[in-house]
Amino acid sequence: MADSADSAEIARALLTAAREGPAVASCTVMGATAGVEVSLGAKMLVYEDRTLGGIGGGPLEAGVAEFGRGALPKHLVQTCAFSPDGNLIEGRRAIEAADAIVEILVEVVEPASTLLVVGGGHVGLAVGQLGAMLGMEVAIIDDREEYASPERFPYEAQVICGDFAEELERFPITANTYIVLVSRGHKVDELALRTVAERGAGYVGMIGSKRRTRTVLQHLAEAGVDRDELDRVFTPIGLDIGAETPEEIAVSVLGEIILVRRGGGAQPMSEHGRFLASQRR
Repeated sequence: MADSADSAEIARALLTAAREGPAVASCTVMGATAGVEVSLGAKMLVYEDRTLGGIGGGPLEAGVAEFGRGALPKHLVQTCAFSPDGNLIEGRRAIEAADAIVEILVEVVEPASTLLVVGGGHVGLAVGQLGAMLGMEVAIIDDREEYASPERFPYEAQVICGDFAEELERFPITANTYIVLVSRGHKVDELALRTVAERGAGYVGMIGSKRRTRTVLQHLAEAGVDRDELDRVFTPIGLDIGAETPEEIAVSVLGEIILVRRGGGAQPMSEHGRFLASQRR
């Protein structure tokens, strides 16, 4: 059963999670069918190794806690249906057929993810702008003053001008950091990738043709960079949506980052959309 906690303690814990971590799954009772004894608004915070607060104890609380722990690496925000005995009920028909359900809002609260863009050119500018729109903390690195000027970026970003290797070495990288390599050439991308590949970022993507990026990866493998880490690099970068302009490339790249963070099939959700996609393969 979850630890007892008052609303003020839970509010402080949520504020801490949002500012500095660790991530927590906030699980709130939003509704229930008649006859199910739960308190609307009851809240439980689920960490990897503990819980805080509660939603009534018993199998429902245990089932929600287990689901919440699984939601943490998925950065999930979702309203879920559970049976009173704690089983997740999925699908509209299954929910409609259930004798009793409890609706739980599961929302992972964590510090804002960091989008680290290596290269302040036209593509980097667009990638950073879309990342800022998505609520990410954006950092841009370039060694050219004209491409690493705060005035160049019409959105909030940490703009860093300096040697790529030195700046990347000192930049804090965590599993919640998403790195996009869109610099002016493959030599810079290779240098940057050598610096970040083995540091546990949540995503590393490198722009370029298959031939060019394959050459970069081969050079790094020969230089001793862990091959398993190189295999995790997303290159060529982005989703295949036929992107051409910097803005379209940004949509492609951020779409892939969302896919990595949230999961999904990366397919049109409509039957007609899937049909069109199949015709263009």
